[in-house]
Amino acid sequence: MVLLKPMERKNPQDVAAPPKFYAQAISQGITDLERLAYLVSNQCTVREADCLAVLNALQHNVMDELAMGRVVQLGTLGNFQIGVRSEGTDVQDDLNVAAVRSAHVNFRPGPRFRTFLKTVRYRMTGS
Repeated sequence: MVLLKPMERKNPQDVAAPPKFYAQAISQGITDLERLAYLVSNQCTVREADCLAVLNALQHNVMDELAMGRVVQLGTLGNFQIGVRSEGTDVQDDLNVAAVRSAHVNFRPGPRFRTFLKTVRYRMTGS
């Protein structure tokens, strides 16, 4: 179950408008690679150390593939792809790689993951 808390926010497009309350998801901790390896090892016949080695290799290879401009598809989890933010230019020929301000990862959930997102249950905290 995902915990939610009310967050008061102003409308950045209308600063004179009264603020409204919006739901914000609250983290309930972190699951790291070691924990994932432990969980996976308990669901199959592979030892925890082997699972951790595979997850570390997966992590390394996902970043390498993204750096080569590839979309990384992780089964039903979804697709990962590099995206960039850049400065705009008035003329196409003036645009070059120096205009790139930052890179980020675009994640597009797969069909099974989208279905999961539709079935997530929530609980509101006091504040």
